[in-house]
Amino acid sequence: MEGLQVILLSCLLTFLFISPMATAQLSPSYYANICPNLETIVHDVIKQKSGESVIVAPGVLRLYFHDCFVNGCDASIMLISPTQDDEWHSPDDMSLTAEGFNAIVSAKVAVDSDPQCNSKVSCADILAIAARDVVSLKGGPLYTVELGRLDGKISTKDSVVLPHPNFDLDQLNAMFAKFNLTQTDMVALSGAHTFGVAHCEKFWYRLYNYSSTVKTDPSLDPGFAAFLMQQCPQQYNPISFVFLDAVNPLNFDNGYYVALQQGRGLLGSDEVLYTDSRSKGTVDLFASNQATFYDAFVTAITKLGRIGIKNTTDGEIRLDCSKVN
Repeated sequence: MEGLQVILLSCLLTFLFISPMATAQLSPSYYANICPNLETIVHDVIKQKSGESVIVAPGVLRLYFHDCFVNGCDASIMLISPTQDDEWHSPDDMSLTAEGFNAIVSAKVAVDSDPQCNSKVSCADILAIAARDVVSLKGGPLYTVELGRLDGKISTKDSVVLPHPNFDLDQLNAMFAKFNLTQTDMVALSGAHTFGVAHCEKFWYRLYNYSSTVKTDPSLDPGFAAFLMQQCPQQYNPISFVFLDAVNPLNFDNGYYVALQQGRGLLGSDEVLYTDSRSKGTVDLFASNQATFYDAFVTAITKLGRIGIKNTTDGEIRLDCSKVN
């Protein structure tokens, strides 16, 4: 009995003295007394960087999604290995941009330059705030970000498993369901394709090699298909790309869903959201009501931000976002 009491006391002491970040739930006010100017500092840097390059906004948002979807929202996507065996160098992450990465690095430097914040804010939380800010700066909803993440310590190329541009609805739903994200969440998060680009290799098969019987994907609007063939001929330049939203590629709006209705979804995994009757109604709803889309997007990206939160055993606050301490 005495031995059991010792064990229980030891467990109680461990619980009492463990770091608050290991036990606390994510909270919008996590840094209120730690780094009260955090969101203002990050916002100012992201606004400046977004003004310098149109690539920054979609680059930051894609970086956040790719991070959360692989090892959880822990900024592991930003760890760079000397051997290049890291997430950044995975073929599935080749669409990520240096501009998005560097914007987060700049925000981290700015945060750490505040004496009250120095070495107290994770790269993962800075990335979460920056993702919200690029959405808002480009006309999307301004939402509350939950904070209190730690940075991960592991990043491997083989760990990267992301939705592919030729996925059908069942494959998309199955992948998102692993993270307790519903079909509606998936359709709403896909709306992030309202800005950004895709390289020709991601949709080339829809133009020239769709199936054994049909050369061009019949769900593509003929005029849009002709336009894409001009931008991406059969012998295309590997760096050639097309805007995901051909109408308003620099704005965060519901134009992505309108494009799907018109057969102008760039990726196969985009257009299937409209051609499959199970998700078509959601696309129609978001296309007709931008406020409803915004509400669904905020719900979905908030749920996304809760994936894989690290504790003090497998996480830390990195001094440099690109390497472990």
